[in-house]
Amino acid sequence: MSDYADAYRRFAWQVPADFNFGGDVIDELARDPARLALIWCDESGQERRFTFADISRLSNLCANLLRSLGIRRGDRVIVMLPRLPEWQIAMLGCIKLGAIPIPCIDMLTAGDVAYRIQHSGARGAITTAANVGKFNGPWTLAARISVGTTEGWTEFERGLGQIADDFKPARLAADEPAIIFYTSGSTGKPKGVTHASRALFAWRVSAWFWPALTGKDLIWCTADTGWSKAGTSILFGPWSCGSAVLFYNGRFDAEQRFAFLQKYKVTVFCAAATEFRKLILEDARQYDLSSLRLAISAGETVNPEIIERWRALTGVALLDGYGQTETLMTVLNYPAMPVKPGSMGRPLPGTHITVLDKDNQPAKPGEAGRLMIRLPNPQLMLGYWNDPELTRAAIVRHDDAEWFDSGDLVKSDSDGYVFYLGRADDLINSAGYRIGPVEVENALMEHAAVQECAVVASPDADRGEVVKAFIILRPGIKGDDALAQEIQEHVKRVTAPYKYPRKIEFVDQLPKTPTGKIQRRTLRDREFA
Repeated sequence: MSDYADAYRRFAWQVPADFNFGGDVIDELARDPARLALIWCDESGQERRFTFADISRLSNLCANLLRSLGIRRGDRVIVMLPRLPEWQIAMLGCIKLGAIPIPCIDMLTAGDVAYRIQHSGARGAITTAANVGKFNGPWTLAARISVGTTEGWTEFERGLGQIADDFKPARLAADEPAIIFYTSGSTGKPKGVTHASRALFAWRVSAWFWPALTGKDLIWCTADTGWSKAGTSILFGPWSCGSAVLFYNGRFDAEQRFAFLQKYKVTVFCAAATEFRKLILEDARQYDLSSLRLAISAGETVNPEIIERWRALTGVALLDGYGQTETLMTVLNYPAMPVKPGSMGRPLPGTHITVLDKDNQPAKPGEAGRLMIRLPNPQLMLGYWNDPELTRAAIVRHDDAEWFDSGDLVKSDSDGYVFYLGRADDLINSAGYRIGPVEVENALMEHAAVQECAVVASPDADRGEVVKAFIILRPGIKGDDALAQEIQEHVKRVTAPYKYPRKIEFVDQLPKTPTGKIQRRTLRDREFA
């Protein structure tokens, strides 16, 4: 993308009337029998490689296996697998058949699984032998497939070995449900965010413009399999561009991350902000990172200090991006566009946004408001599964158009750059001042003692609310009153003084969702309990 403004002006969605990602992308790429699709490895040293021809054949087998067990077009199938190649194969098998996969992280409890089965009306499940016990219950599942042998379940590999490998993918209408992601449920019960076949097609656009993927790339995204980010940066985005994918099943280890970047010659690295906060503490001089051309991050704001230190450490840019489970990637920084510190970028070509105040009127540049995305947009969800009322509540009428209300507070500048301020319910109202937590967190992260932090409102008799910071210190640093005061004075120097945290609590860990997002609501609720 040589010029963002030109690309944004010229871009137009060209969504086909019907589309099947498995047939129209994977099977087409499989025409080159040697084209690499996937490198899988784990912390024990195992490694497996798959061409697109392998993935095409195996997903055909999976589609046939599901059909032989009674799964039909439109049926929901829980796919609860860790980072194993069977995840991609199972997801594609469902999609080719026209069944609706529900990807889930394998850390879910039996109660979590029960809710998803009952809420979605799932008729099938694919999981590991270690997790089949979580699927015990009064429901009837037509298909029970396990990776590993367990009584009463069809073993994945053996089942594929007893079935035909020719399959004609279903032609899915553009607006036909194709996948359901359940939100992390940080507030209330998880919601079943339902995306159409058109979204699986449209998510390639963010891969074109954000990491600028091509058939020459090897991308490594560390997102877990139940997170929508895995869809856009492990499965649908990269493979729509013909890129190969590195898929690692193992625990986080900073040295290992750099070792794998070197060993596999990764060109694009994608990880959550939490990982980058730890990676920048390492000495990466011993690693050859010459193949790495770009790093990207989403799901949680990457502080400007982290971006600067990552570039100093690796010589590679780190581009922050914004998206939601309901929208996927919609506001991004791009390789050919100047980056403004603290900004999550500008709208993806084809995506039109506005910022509305509490009265649903356009906010002026620099003023806080809710981020709105204009409809229709093929990337956006069809709606929340079995909840039309909640779906309607997310739509706002403005300027003779319908807009999706993200519920996120942002501000934009005169150049169209968007700055994230926090969730609408995370905003801190202190003595009449509206304070976004991310602004304070960015300032805190510039202090040499701070490794990670979260900022929330805390009750105060005089001001109503004050800013409170929960801080994880870097190894070897002890928290005391003197350091707390030093950090407070630092924030006063870095940002507007009224934003400084009047309360500081040093902690060993912060509450997070399974996808690594800090749960400010949990901390805030504790303060107001």
